[in-house]
Amino acid sequence: MRHGFTISLRAGMMLTTAGAAMLAGIAPAMAQTAAAVPAETTIASGSIEAAADEGNADKDIIVTGSRIRRAATDTTTPVAVIDPQTISDRGFVSVGDALNNQPSLNSQLAQADGSGDSSGSGINAPSLFGLGTGRTLTLVNGRRMVTTSSGLGDSQVDANIVPVGLLQRVEVVQGGAAAVYGSDAIAGVVNYILRKDFQGVEGDFQGGVTERGDRPTYSARLTAGHNFGDGRGNIAANVEWSRVAALAYDTRPRTQLGRLTVPNSANTSSTDGIPSTREIFDARFWEFNADGVIFTTPAPVSRFLLGRQFQPDGSIANFNLGTQYGVPFAAGGDGFPYAKLVGTLRTGVERVTANVLGHYDLTDGVTLSTELLYARTDATEGLQVRSNTILGSSALGTGPIAFTRTNPYLTTGAVTALSALSPTFAAGGPLFLSKVFNDLTPDNDQTYRTETYRGLLALDGRFDVAGRRFDWSVSGSYARVDGRQQAWGVNLARYNNAISAARNASGAIVCGINADAVTTNDDAACAPINPFGNGNVSQAARDYVSVRTGNRYRNEQVDLLATLSGAVLTLPAGDVKVAAAYEHRDETARFTPFAADQSGILGTAPVVPQRGRYNTDEVSGEILVPLVGGDVRLPLVNALELSGAYRFVNNSVVGDEQVWNVGARWEPVEGIGLRANRSRNFRAPTLTQLISPSVQNLQGGNQDPCDADRISGGPNPTQRRAACLALFQANPTYGTGGPGGAAVGASAADRLAAFQNSGENFSTTLVTTGGNRALRNEVAKTWTYGVVAQPRFIPGLTITADRIEIDLTDGLVPFTTQDFAAACYDDVAPAAGVCDAFTRLSTATTASQAGSFATGRTTTFNAGIIRYRGETYDISYVLPLGADAGRVEFEVAATHTGLLTSSLTGAVFTRSDNTANSPITGVAQPDWAGRFDLRYSNGPFRFTYQAFYLSPVLAAPNASIENNPNPNIAGNTTHSISFAYDIGTFAFRFGVNNLTDKEPSYPTISYGDIIGRSFFAGARFRF
Repeated sequence: MRHGFTISLRAGMMLTTAGAAMLAGIAPAMAQTAAAVPAETTIASGSIEAAADEGNADKDIIVTGSRIRRAATDTTTPVAVIDPQTISDRGFVSVGDALNNQPSLNSQLAQADGSGDSSGSGINAPSLFGLGTGRTLTLVNGRRMVTTSSGLGDSQVDANIVPVGLLQRVEVVQGGAAAVYGSDAIAGVVNYILRKDFQGVEGDFQGGVTERGDRPTYSARLTAGHNFGDGRGNIAANVEWSRVAALAYDTRPRTQLGRLTVPNSANTSSTDGIPSTREIFDARFWEFNADGVIFTTPAPVSRFLLGRQFQPDGSIANFNLGTQYGVPFAAGGDGFPYAKLVGTLRTGVERVTANVLGHYDLTDGVTLSTELLYARTDATEGLQVRSNTILGSSALGTGPIAFTRTNPYLTTGAVTALSALSPTFAAGGPLFLSKVFNDLTPDNDQTYRTETYRGLLALDGRFDVAGRRFDWSVSGSYARVDGRQQAWGVNLARYNNAISAARNASGAIVCGINADAVTTNDDAACAPINPFGNGNVSQAARDYVSVRTGNRYRNEQVDLLATLSGAVLTLPAGDVKVAAAYEHRDETARFTPFAADQSGILGTAPVVPQRGRYNTDEVSGEILVPLVGGDVRLPLVNALELSGAYRFVNNSVVGDEQVWNVGARWEPVEGIGLRANRSRNFRAPTLTQLISPSVQNLQGGNQDPCDADRISGGPNPTQRRAACLALFQANPTYGTGGPGGAAVGASAADRLAAFQNSGENFSTTLVTTGGNRALRNEVAKTWTYGVVAQPRFIPGLTITADRIEIDLTDGLVPFTTQDFAAACYDDVAPAAGVCDAFTRLSTATTASQAGSFATGRTTTFNAGIIRYRGETYDISYVLPLGADAGRVEFEVAATHTGLLTSSLTGAVFTRSDNTANSPITGVAQPDWAGRFDLRYSNGPFRFTYQAFYLSPVLAAPNASIENNPNPNIAGNTTHSISFAYDIGTFAFRFGVNNLTDKEPSYPTISYGDIIGRSFFAGARFRF
């Protein structure tokens, strides 16, 4: 049915085009008498065609996607525009917020997803069409920018570095453009265009807060510019600051539910209509809490509970298990709340930018210009608290704490109570404390800082040859990013020293190593830890065990670019225009772990510093040939032109690449245009994907397709179940022992029904993580074709509709242990090596059933295939109401995703379209995302209304009632309004976002706006 809809939609586009052409053709009289739309009707956002005002619509300019000067209405690929008015109307404090408001771009919210993962680094990088941030190229004034991120993931440029005060507009090319710009422009390009001639002084201040009084936002900026040299030069400077406070995870009604899904014992098969999982609320980890849960044996088995817990002051109280649902969850009780597992729902971000832009006309035909940028971004997220629990690993220092009656921090009452309950303890044997620490380190935050420096010097000019104008440009830039990621860790050896307390000869409580008879192990700095209760760790103990963990990185880029463009031939229909460019780029990356990480004192494997570099030499050319137009007209051919581009790239690491595009634009009648573009695009692997050294660590979070609550999922549930059943038949111990395992000798089906892989929730899998020097470029072939309608008989109306089709092969895919497992069991004939990338435990342990992951691997492979089919639509209409009545602007922008499917191996495909959680990006990819804007202005007054719509989706790929208790997620619409009053020198604005306080669609926390109703107010002065 999806395929049929796509065909009918395509046919509908053609019929609409034909109908529009007919209407345009029969309405010349109306066009002659209709009033022209004045230049002031430039809209705040929309397509490039709608944003071009009457005075500039036919002026030759550089539009992102080409280096050839042409009219803004003559592009062969769709280009969307965002300008500063949109940022002001919605109260956005950064350009990244405005990108999240564009339907073709995935929202990047720095938000925890509810799985236990933290809220992230705060980087806001554009991702077009759900293909990922690494497949959308970022430019500043048409030139490449240094990568601001580090790690095995995509190369990203953070939108937080862009100065709002100097922003002229953002152009978003919705389709491949690698032939013009090189690597990464697979899904499209986001180009931040800065103002060139700012004159005067402008200041802007804004504050905001949610209805609940949290997550305050502030911004301030000051911009000043001056023309000099009788108008031959201009210099402008801008300084701005903004801060968005972090939001605690458990501050919203949806997150306070503590909702989880657990295996459903009522499920009997994959076809019984009963979900394999069920919901629970007030979910808790019954095995631990912040005060300390007491076990008789160090294993996550409820019968080993003593039935007691510590109170904050170290006294003993009864422990309520709640309603247990296996390991590790329970509903209710005294366990640790799942809603407090991570600290932040949204990452807090503070940004400071300083920019200087200048240019001077050396002659009438040569201009010298410079761009200087500094940006600092600080982000803070709350991590999971430090834990020493029955679920942890002794090797990592996260296992339970053994204690005896001789521990001097135990109160007399505690010793008496515990001795009465445990004869072993009374006789001097151990009990085991399972808890999280809120106070073992100074805080549980992870902070990120990136500092970006960029300097550019350029010469631009023009000259005439035989009466023909040519434009040229030569520029050189150096850019550097210094990044730092840090948190507090625990020195494992010091922790082991401090957790064992004793009394010395004078009766003082000291570390056990300082009270025993051995003097060689003494450490005068050691301060003992009191683990009983909550908040009892001393400052001295905290200082002794705490150590900074993290890394620093540096990315550097040198970019040299030379371009030449102009008309080389005049045909009856117009000038044949060409452009040529040469670009040389040097990229260097350096990664330096902190000393604690390099030494391995944290209980994990030592992390090795790394560095690498590559360079590229790239040559490109473009041509634009008008076949019909100007004085040449044919029936139903008012204009016809062809275009093409070619680029050759030599990369010092991955070799040569050739990319191209071919485009056409046909205007049957004036005001109606059809366009098409075919292109070959590519993305090169990043340095970290290539050279990252191999490191082994115990990890968790690896989902197993054979797990009882996942056996009915995946793109091929029948194949998955059959492959997992065969695995268990061949290994009769799998699914036995450990927490909740089946009895030895049980059938394979019974063992599979009880199987819970410990590697999903606990750090029990030894994972090797590293780069892959054998990586190749990924390649995509793209079609775009569509219609642009600006009928003369309806002045102010612009309609664009474009189809985008992308086929990507050799995709650079980050393979994790769970990806290898999914490819192994979901594919009828898995590729060689896939099933060998992980191993399983042959015998159970106290923490793991047999069959749980023993080892795994994380790296990047050229294995992915992605297919995208969709459309972008934009309808803009400007309606003047008369001299004293003002004007109204309407805009509808929408993106339809008809197909987004991916495969790790090329055999089994997973549909990501129409889902609330795409495996490609980890965020929603609805079939329809749309925005409606209504703007009214009259003199100094301006009012805006916006509705943002997300269509109903599946909870996850292949979600059904068989594998999910809530497979269908309802659509979501949020409403926002703003008011502004501008009297020239001063302007004031006020707005409400999410006017109706609409929550995300149940049960998600991200399909919609989790923040809720919020308010902002701002003021601007200008002179």
